[in-house]
Amino acid sequence: MKTTIILTTTTFLLLLVGLQFALGDNDGEKRFGNTFKRSPDVASVNNQAYINECGSCHMAYPPGLLPKRSWKKLMNGLEDHFEDNAELEADVETEISQYLFNNSADNSDYRRSRKIMRTLAFDETPLRITEIAYIRREHNKIPTAMIKHNNKVVSLSNCTACHQNADKGSFSERDISIPGYAGWED
Repeated sequence: MKTTIILTTTTFLLLLVGLQFALGDNDGEKRFGNTFKRSPDVASVNNQAYINECGSCHMAYPPGLLPKRSWKKLMNGLEDHFEDNAELEADVETEISQYLFNNSADNSDYRRSRKIMRTLAFDETPLRITEIAYIRREHNKIPTAMIKHNNKVVSLSNCTACHQNADKGSFSERDISIPGYAGWED
């Protein structure tokens, strides 16, 4: 009797998981019955020092978009951060570095972070998110005019121009709105 209940419960759970995939568990969306729950693709940024210091010049990119080795290289080169001096006070740099390292793609269980890590070679240390094969592949179908020739976007590094919930860690296709164009779906 006990074995039958365990097997029935296990079978039910496996069917439920299979149904979830069959119904399209895309971009972190989970469906059970008619209830939808959206989960972020990467952890959202939650370190105020990082938001204040780095977010004052550009989007405070979620740490789960780069591996730890990339964040280390970036933080060790702040005196020439893409041709700008972004040096920080030692204690602030230490706090931000630890936050980035602890939440990097290789230390994350989030779906997109895992996908990013699978596309990187063991010795690859990208300094730009736009250098990551997974990110390039996700954007390769978008016409150049919609990005580079769009003065409201200009570059793939301007994530928040199109990804409406990037600040929440969501890069779902459902949340894309390219300025000057209708919603995007590939």
